[in-house]
Amino acid sequence: MASDPAPDDAAAAENGHGNDNGHGNGNGNGNGNGPSPKRARSVISADEIRTEFAHHDAAVARVNNGSFGCCPASVLAAQAHWQGLFLAQPDAFYFHGLQQGLLRSRAAVAEAVGAGDVSEVSLVDNATTAAAIVLQHAAWSFAEGRFASGDAVLMLHYAYGAVKKSIHAYVARAGATVVEVPLPFPVASADAIIAEFRAALAVAKEGGRRVRLAVIDHITSMPSVVIPVKELVAICREEGVDKVFVDAAHSIGQVPVDVRDIGADFYTSNLHKWFFCPPAVAFLHTRKDPIASQLHHPVVSHEYGNGLPMESGWIGTRDYSAQLVVSEAIDFVNRFEGGIEGIRSRNHEKVIEMGMMLAEAWGTFLGTPPELCGSMVMVGMPGCLGVESDDDALRVRTMLRKDFQVEVPIYYNSRRVEGQEMAKDRNGDPVTGYVRISHQVYNVTKDYERLRDAVNKLVSEGFTSINLRPSEKVHTLLK
Repeated sequence: MASDPAPDDAAAAENGHGNDNGHGNGNGNGNGNGPSPKRARSVISADEIRTEFAHHDAAVARVNNGSFGCCPASVLAAQAHWQGLFLAQPDAFYFHGLQQGLLRSRAAVAEAVGAGDVSEVSLVDNATTAAAIVLQHAAWSFAEGRFASGDAVLMLHYAYGAVKKSIHAYVARAGATVVEVPLPFPVASADAIIAEFRAALAVAKEGGRRVRLAVIDHITSMPSVVIPVKELVAICREEGVDKVFVDAAHSIGQVPVDVRDIGADFYTSNLHKWFFCPPAVAFLHTRKDPIASQLHHPVVSHEYGNGLPMESGWIGTRDYSAQLVVSEAIDFVNRFEGGIEGIRSRNHEKVIEMGMMLAEAWGTFLGTPPELCGSMVMVGMPGCLGVESDDDALRVRTMLRKDFQVEVPIYYNSRRVEGQEMAKDRNGDPVTGYVRISHQVYNVTKDYERLRDAVNKLVSEGFTSINLRPSEKVHTLLK
């Protein structure tokens, strides 16, 4: 097997993006998830938006941007250009183009999120990979005796499933005590989240345990809640938590991100969910600290020991094109009035409007107050649907996709608040199922009306989730 080539190190950091990325109407504050505009351009029209997303299946009401994001045609074209360069002359691509292109993307990210320097930014496939990088180091710290067996790692109960499993696979296996923050749902306020976090942190510190790492979501995935992350990071500093890792998979493009203001040691966000990049690309911001030089990519290749940005920029022969088009994604968002800030604001307003429309039609409510929503919102489904398990939720979701051409995640709320009854719909039925709707620039009102009408049809026909459960005979055969 041929050995991997070792691409040239991009020695000089670039201060710009390598392209003129500023055509649009950003606010120019330097830390609002988009660079300052550099030239005027007319605001994108509705027809142009439809053209950019013409590759979407027009038959489907796609109100689930949160899971996989979206990528406009102009950015896909830029990606295809990079792929063509590789296919035409792979050696030249790897030795002379790749690292310079990645450096441009890292510089664009650094400016967008308020990083102090491009050296603080690494590009990785996704937030789960970033979590593996941080958790791998924590596991080594237990294994090599820097952390004592039994020291604690704190995480939210609603941490993303893959990250929760990574915490157990890496640090619990290495000897850590894992403590969860048991957040209730529906969520009434940010203060309720802060109170639960303080209580769980006290549990983590019982018996003189050191809390070595806190893993905090900026926006939880299911259920979707915007977490008061800056306040929780400050609490960690007050309480002597060693390091804080913010898993912000959904954040960039959905809420403001200023990594220096948030103050975490490690912060990651996907660029392919809400920032219009193709899959798969995310960034990991690492605050300048002696620990930063000890982080390593889990895939070891020729750049091992040359710093995480370089290690992440070369993990063997693969398609790096998604990581090379950040500048073109910024070009795209700056075609909108207000740039990414305008997109965020309009998405938030529209998703709340659509959520309230659904809640009114179904006689239910939103799962969080609007200030704890970004571009996603949880909406209670009529209790008569009888969603009683995660399997029920998945089967109803599948039915909505296949029978109604509506794509939307459904959450089963298994959490109960001690001393408090389950929230009920207007008919007095407990609400156990919630849809998580997203709003992105390609969405239109009729997408949500189709979801509304589909659920109303199920209710009128007396549907319950039990109708979709396998019979006892089939269940037995599948064991």
